[in-house]
Amino acid sequence: MTSQQVETSATAGQPSINDTGTRVGDDDLAEQLTVLARDLQRLSTPQEVMDHIVFTVVEMVPGAQDATITVAQQRKNARSAAASSERARLFDVLQSETRQGPCLDALFEQETVRVDDLASEPRWPQLSARAGELGARSVVCFQLFVTGETLGSLDILATEQGAFSDESEHVGLLFASHAAIALADAQELENVRSALVNRDVIGQAKGILMERFKITPAQAFLLLAKASQQTNRKLYEVAANLAHTGTLSI
Repeated sequence: MTSQQVETSATAGQPSINDTGTRVGDDDLAEQLTVLARDLQRLSTPQEVMDHIVFTVVEMVPGAQDATITVAQQRKNARSAAASSERARLFDVLQSETRQGPCLDALFEQETVRVDDLASEPRWPQLSARAGELGARSVVCFQLFVTGETLGSLDILATEQGAFSDESEHVGLLFASHAAIALADAQELENVRSALVNRDVIGQAKGILMERFKITPAQAFLLLAKASQQTNRKLYEVAANLAHTGTLSI
């Protein structure tokens, strides 16, 4: 079985109880995904990309009412990185508090998880007991991943039992694939920007030290590295402080 395994509380191969048989036309879906890809490409930060994803997926996936993106934290826990509603955000908070739930399984177990009725789901008893307080009844979660990297999970909620059909899952999987690529690209671009800023600030700090102590670029870098080690601060932070205040603590 591939890394994209499917779990569902419905009978294997059968639609959810509320499946009306409504399908998104292939041409319409292709057009919507094309528009999505172009819209996401125009956004410049990972947060902007994630915010657009959670609001757009609610419009595209049949049965969807709320959506959230969950990202990993230490000790196999997670946090909400973007949410289309307060209910979606609180659902992520609830999973973080109980350390269990479909979004965590999708994120850490590398699988697609669909549940027709959270209230009767035995896999996450603590979550199931409290999910009703938020009005969350149905959920389908997709891992957001690119080659060699898991970015998070895309989680779609509904207040009604059996809100998601096989078609919902199909559209959601295609959406998640496009979303993951866009998010990975945005993160890579942000990393490049940060690296350029860091290099510029470190260059400024080296210039200050070279002028002040009449030393070479290599010697100036060693002074910054020494200050970083002794103060237990990142090299960039030491350089930024020097560039801003003119002082270097060694």
